[in-house]
Amino acid sequence: MNDPIQPGDAEPSAAFEAAEHDHGELGESEYAAFMELAAEEGFDAEDVEGAIEEAGHGPLPVLAVVGRPNVGKSTLVNRFIGRREAVVEDKPGVTRDRVTYEAEWAGRRFKVVDTGGWEQDVLGIDASVAAQAEYAIEAADAVVFVVDSTVGATDTDTAVVRLLRKAGKPVVLAANKVDGPSGEADATALWSLGLGEPHPVSALHGRGTGDMLDAVLEALPEAPAQRFGTAVGGPRRVALIGRPNVGKSSLLNQVADEERVVVNELAGTTRDPVDEMIELGGRTWKFVDTAGIRKRVHLQQGADYYASLRTAAAVEKAEVAVVLIDAADTISIQDQRIVTMAVEAGRALVLAYNKWDTLDEERRYYLEREIETELAQVAWAPRVNISARTGRHMEKLVPAIETALAGWETRVPTGRLNAFLGELVASHPHPVRGGKQPRILFGTQAGTKPPRFVLFASGFIEHGYRRYVERRLREEFGFEGTPIHISVRVREKRGRKK
Repeated sequence: MNDPIQPGDAEPSAAFEAAEHDHGELGESEYAAFMELAAEEGFDAEDVEGAIEEAGHGPLPVLAVVGRPNVGKSTLVNRFIGRREAVVEDKPGVTRDRVTYEAEWAGRRFKVVDTGGWEQDVLGIDASVAAQAEYAIEAADAVVFVVDSTVGATDTDTAVVRLLRKAGKPVVLAANKVDGPSGEADATALWSLGLGEPHPVSALHGRGTGDMLDAVLEALPEAPAQRFGTAVGGPRRVALIGRPNVGKSSLLNQVADEERVVVNELAGTTRDPVDEMIELGGRTWKFVDTAGIRKRVHLQQGADYYASLRTAAAVEKAEVAVVLIDAADTISIQDQRIVTMAVEAGRALVLAYNKWDTLDEERRYYLEREIETELAQVAWAPRVNISARTGRHMEKLVPAIETALAGWETRVPTGRLNAFLGELVASHPHPVRGGKQPRILFGTQAGTKPPRFVLFASGFIEHGYRRYVERRLREEFGFEGTPIHISVRVREKRGRKK
């Protein structure tokens, strides 16, 4: 049962108990007491509810914008987000990577993914379309398929339609470049694609985009489906990620105690994620061996590019990411990028330093210094020193994964959190800036997986102080192996104190 905010608080009113709120993971009585405290501190109830909902929603629904090159995808994305941020140029292929933006329409927030165009290449249209579309569509909750109405449906468009049907995601068909009533007949012709009503729009001029966004909201879920795990009580999903040839496939074979996947000294043997059910530590796990990530996606070509997309998709579906790092090699910028990818995806994290048995004392000394400097931002992640080849210290892997998952799912009751915040502010107040000293007034944990906190303050809280709050949260409550998200809502005007 959740603790109330203050031990002496009165019982919440029946009106609070009866009210229906989207208040993250707070229980009804906890939420009611929290709202009373917010009112005492002069916060508007609607603003507080919005902050809790925003912090507690977890991942936003994802809308992928797909289509051939130069059909106006990036221009349409700029319309969605209300600003010119996606790069637009009058030639095909300007967008190489998938780029994600946050958008809002009719009071609902969602993510928009701008994708590179699909075109026929030397691999053949089927291979090209399927490979490049796989991640964008798989990771999306709905898709806007953009077609140039002045050109009509091409063979490439038809191939994309087949892919969309196979994926089974809701699709909104945008017939772009309809600049006036005379172009609507061209849009009508796109009924032939079999995706339902074509929405005639002009991404350049904004014509028809509002009606199309209404259709997008109907297609998007209120909240995205949980992408990780299976049914309650099902096996936990663990993604093995890292640079090529760090031993991911060897590790999978070692935990499985048999040769499940191909291992070769040649880097890049694994191209597609490989799912394996494995009994380990008395329970069943679903391990996913992924392709090594060589460098930034936009610098990759061909099979490496598509392998990276699949690896990113595997991380999205996992609950915990085990990042393998070659302990015999210097920690690289690429290792740091891979760790950052797992953190930004909000997954629990374990760092596994492989090939530990090959290190001499000098290398171990320098590795410790590298970890302190290059991976200081994830000092909270459990660490295991292993040898995937010999099986050394493999028994430490499962406890580390379980520790990370426990931190990922930890929930701090609001009363306990506010008692902690009160002590923190009293012992280490925010620095005075411009003659004012902002203060954290109260807060709550709005969600888990990963833990998400919303703090309410009397003024702007500097980034350095937020880092201090996060460090103290970890010292007090653990949260080992998980990123923490902290958002701050500033009180706009002071209300009358009771």
